[in-house]
Amino acid sequence: MTAAASAIARLGVVGGGQMGQGIAQVAAQAGIDVILIDADRGRAEAALGKLRRTLDRLVERGKLAADARDAVVARLPPGASPEELADRDFVIEAAPEQEGLKVDLFQRLGAALPPAAILASNTSSISITKLAAASGRPDRVIGMHFMNPVPLMKLVEIVRGLPTSDATYQTTVDLAQRFGKTTIAARDIPGFIVNRVLIPLLNEACYALYEGLGSAHDIDTGVKLGLNHPMGPLELADLIGLDTVLAIASVLHHELGDDKYRPCPLLRQHVAAGWLGRKTGRGFYSYDAQGNRA
Repeated sequence: MTAAASAIARLGVVGGGQMGQGIAQVAAQAGIDVILIDADRGRAEAALGKLRRTLDRLVERGKLAADARDAVVARLPPGASPEELADRDFVIEAAPEQEGLKVDLFQRLGAALPPAAILASNTSSISITKLAAASGRPDRVIGMHFMNPVPLMKLVEIVRGLPTSDATYQTTVDLAQRFGKTTIAARDIPGFIVNRVLIPLLNEACYALYEGLGSAHDIDTGVKLGLNHPMGPLELADLIGLDTVLAIASVLHHELGDDKYRPCPLLRQHVAAGWLGRKTGRGFYSYDAQGNRA
């Protein structure tokens, strides 16, 4: 581990959704002080409340000691604006997959953070180079794409923008390893590696359902048993969030100009209906309040 990565003691996470909560959790469990911010303090506090309940369940199952949980919670104060991150060494943005929102955040974060701080994005598909240009510190901006759910999934894609420095890259790799993750390097091309392969699979499963090739259960069972996947593509899309799947597919279609990335009309309909998957209780399947299939 580089000295720069080991010296990171204060981290910020922007976005209190499922990904932001997971990133905050693994950082706090690595002994780092984390401020999690969202659109307002109430939403940040609600996100941390969900995270605390997750930690409580780990204690109940014997997977986490109670004193370790208490130490993690003590490292996780809420925040309400990028300006509250002015003392952070490293900030990871995990806001919704909307380019305009992220560009605005990078402008504000770039102005608020100390000059030496590194600014990373958990984006699934948006150009790191474009976000870097908005930040005012392009050599210290990088992609740090975690997999969902963050505490369980070992992989982090590290994505360099054109101006990203070698020092920024190495510090980010070392920090991910400090979180217990395995890293891969990906070029700054829409979808990077994982989503470039995954999103066409999920989208094609949507088309299979749309065209009546089989039920959602049959499609998922076929992929799980026929291709040896741990989850079917439709249930995985529900876990990721159908709005996120649609956003990534739309970026791939627009940026690469290939119709093989054209989002399925059924996927668009589900998002328009507000059926976004587990987080809303309905997607391709229905879910109870605990996120279990109903």
